Amino acid sequence: MGELKRLSRDGLGIDVAIEAVGVPATFATALDSIRPGGRVANVGVHGAPVTFPIERDWINNITITTGLVNATTAPDLLEKITKGEIDPAKFVTHRFTFDQMLDAYDTFSNAADQHALKVVIAKE
Repeated sequence: MGELKRLSRDGLGIDVAIEAVGVPATFATALDSIRPGGRVANVGVHGAPVTFPIERDWINNITITTGLVNATTAPDLLEKITKGEIDPAKFVTHRFTFDQMLDAYDTFSNAADQHALKVVIAKE
């Protein structure tokens, strides 16, 4: 049994897991953590295939959604940032200048190896 599942309020798992890293291990952790009827929101950018143990999870009535942030939620997100409810700086792991653009692309394209969550490219 996964550690998050064990720590959940009743030991059955969590309601929602958000996979935002994009590596097989975190996708597996998300699946291992949810309760029957739970949801995995997969927004990580994957560069390698993942395994979905359908033989284990078919009976649990789980939902897996994939995709990037959509435009319908952007106004809510921007409002929370403006009000100071969310600090986007906490997600920045790497900073580059425009003359380092190729390095920035290399870093983000190898996000798992570089431990890159959000890459910022600024004038200075």
